[in-house]
Amino acid sequence: MTEQYAHQEKLPRKVTGRFVLVCLVGFFATVGGVNAVLVKAAISTFGGVEVDSSYRAGLVYDREIKAAHAQEALHWRVAGKVSSAKGITVVEVSALDADGQPLKGLELNVTLVHPTDRRHDHRVDVQEDSPGRFRGVAGDVAPGGWDLVLELSRGGERMFLSRNRVGVR
Repeated sequence: MTEQYAHQEKLPRKVTGRFVLVCLVGFFATVGGVNAVLVKAAISTFGGVEVDSSYRAGLVYDREIKAAHAQEALHWRVAGKVSSAKGITVVEVSALDADGQPLKGLELNVTLVHPTDRRHDHRVDVQEDSPGRFRGVAGDVAPGGWDLVLELSRGGERMFLSRNRVGVR
């Protein structure tokens, strides 16, 4: 009797309209769900926009070119140094004129810019230790590559802008 059951063939399952509908709806629901999760992850983690408005950046392009030529004509030597120890990052900047004399009467804005996510940027409060020498503490900065942005101004007018890649350990 067991041989009789062993030789019985299974009948193929009938494909009905309901079965096709359930498979189709299940497939598209899975694709839509995965897309929704990936879109949410992409939107919530993307902070690397370089400029807020490319139109406005285009409008000030000529002004930036003129400012770069004026900065080059000054022949200033501005150097920034970033050092880190025990979770504290220190930024030191020296600013000399074309004759090697310290620059006086300038305000310095320093920013450590994360290369891919501006939400991690650090604005550094600096004080002038002596003429042409500035020092500030950035606090806890993650190790890696950063852009050190130095902006010297006098009376609200930007005189010098520098953006250099630095490494924080």
